[in-house]
Amino acid sequence: MELPFRLSRPLAFLDLETTGLNPAKDRIIELAVIRVSPNGDVEERVRRFHPGIPIPPEATAIHGITDEDVVHEPPFAARAKALAEFLESCDLAGFNLRRFDLPILLREFRRAGVPFSVEGRRLVDVQTIFHREEPRDLSAAARFYLGREHKEAHSALGDIRTTAAVLAAQLQRYPHLPRDLDGLHAYCDEVSPFQTQLERWFRREGEELVFRRGKHRGRPLSQVASEEPDYLRWMLGTEEMEEEVLRVVQDALGHPGRRSPSPPAPPAV
Repeated sequence: MELPFRLSRPLAFLDLETTGLNPAKDRIIELAVIRVSPNGDVEERVRRFHPGIPIPPEATAIHGITDEDVVHEPPFAARAKALAEFLESCDLAGFNLRRFDLPILLREFRRAGVPFSVEGRRLVDVQTIFHREEPRDLSAAARFYLGREHKEAHSALGDIRTTAAVLAAQLQRYPHLPRDLDGLHAYCDEVSPFQTQLERWFRREGEELVFRRGKHRGRPLSQVASEEPDYLRWMLGTEEMEEEVLRVVQDALGHPGRRSPSPPAPPAV
């Protein structure tokens, strides 16, 4: 592999296949690395891992890897130290590296108890370059799909007229796209799942709400309400909390009401 610039240290291109898109809970199934040294030597590695959790069908539909394909593979932790050594002193590159591959990789290293830091490394994200050099806004979509300039850009009615026209052109251009709203919703959700603030704060386990974030992450809401109610009172007093979150927090504390008039200082999160 020839690069149009000189390397001062190795550059490793990374790509991951995973159980999903959430760096907090999803796991690596397959990892590929191309390591380019300053003298031009190229070394490629591909490894598969048993994720320790089931691979959802929607993930398999994207990368084709099933539970059966990895049932005899080792967990990431078994190869984490060797991988960290292989990537030692490397700068890193990839497509969507900064927002996806690297956050998941760093979590896997932490779970394995293997030190791995990006401090001092140069991080080259090919997707970032692509999106910065080729704007992905509505005007660009109008040129690409409609073959015309979006002359009413940033007027609400003009924007939405062009948006509707672009959707019609996309459906005509891509015959594999679903032809119903349920299907289009699911198609978009695979890549860019929408979460309400309640879903960002809590997940449901049976009848119980469990914290997804903050210092009580992983703990049931009812337990926090019983043992550390001041944290919930702080939540009630923060201006950015939406009504749906306030309602479940109020219910957990056992008293209906609105925001606390004088919230305590926020606990460390």
